[in-house]
Amino acid sequence: MKILSDLDVFGKRVFVRADLDVPLREAQVVDGERLTTSAELEISTRLTNLKPTIDYLLEHEVSQIIIAGHIDRPSPRLRSGKPVIDPALSTKQLLPVLEKILKSQIAFYPDVSTQPTPGVYQVDSSGSGLVVLLENLRFWPGEEANDLEFARQLASMADVYINDALSVSHREHASVVALPSLLPHAVGLHLQEEIEVLSELLKNPQRPFVAIVGGAKIETKVPVIENLAKVADWVIVGGALAKEIRNYNEKIKIAQLTEDTKDIDRESIEKFRSIIATAKTVVWNGPMGVFEERFDEGSMAVANAIIKSGAYSVVGGGETTEFLASKKLLEKFFFVSSGGGAMLGFLSGKELPGLVALE
Repeated sequence: MKILSDLDVFGKRVFVRADLDVPLREAQVVDGERLTTSAELEISTRLTNLKPTIDYLLEHEVSQIIIAGHIDRPSPRLRSGKPVIDPALSTKQLLPVLEKILKSQIAFYPDVSTQPTPGVYQVDSSGSGLVVLLENLRFWPGEEANDLEFARQLASMADVYINDALSVSHREHASVVALPSLLPHAVGLHLQEEIEVLSELLKNPQRPFVAIVGGAKIETKVPVIENLAKVADWVIVGGALAKEIRNYNEKIKIAQLTEDTKDIDRESIEKFRSIIATAKTVVWNGPMGVFEERFDEGSMAVANAIIKSGAYSVVGGGETTEFLASKKLLEKFFFVSSGGGAMLGFLSGKELPGLVALE
């Protein structure tokens, strides 16, 4: 697939599909000097992933950057031909933090273009409009429906398409699959790095390689466990998964749960600590217990064991990164993947529609 440096972006309008799905329901986005809550730290981490691509585009003198994405799962309903906007999920709330991270003035546009000609949004003499943030794409039904006409509306705004969001690359949505078919396209710098890091885990990890899978959603994680068992030296399974997985492979170590089934037990914690201590590479997706209800002893033990091991560590998944952010441990991991379901899909060996669309 093409990378950003393969494209001539000078003077072009560039549509960047970004990961904007941050936990606004748990945190007020503020424009102060310091982000203090765990949710705000996660917001900052996810949005900071966008900075290398935006910096590259600005350095190569594009005419306009259009940042687009979604927040959460609104229910798009058309009223008089227009989407119904939920202010609680509006991307407009991200402007203060994005402007601080990107060190750039950002214009907000509440609608997508329906004009077939260029120049819908002009850059004024002050530079306003050079970087544009679009409203939550999921307010339009055409986004999740992967509607070609909606993709054409988005394409009319730009000359080039960049996907910089692994987190949505497992979705067959208009801005992920249909849109790149209409424009010259490439992967963004952070997405390129994510692909390289995850590919290396599957192809050539430093050993011993320990994979840790927790949480729930057994239907999505069983294929991951099976695929990782082919390449990892050990696969550790905790969380609600431990109740469902049968130990059908000697590499797979399944936790015993506490009586209330809210966390892994002390014996499992000690067993997992000893395995992780030997690791040179660790990948972790999914908490060991219900940390939202303060059953976090298992997750905390695993996190500290990974950090103490000094292994090259990759972590991903919304719940896992939320937990680590809440404990101020996120920055102690070598690489934080923006993908949850997409990371799991990649590690299970599946082709992701958003990446296939970039080939």
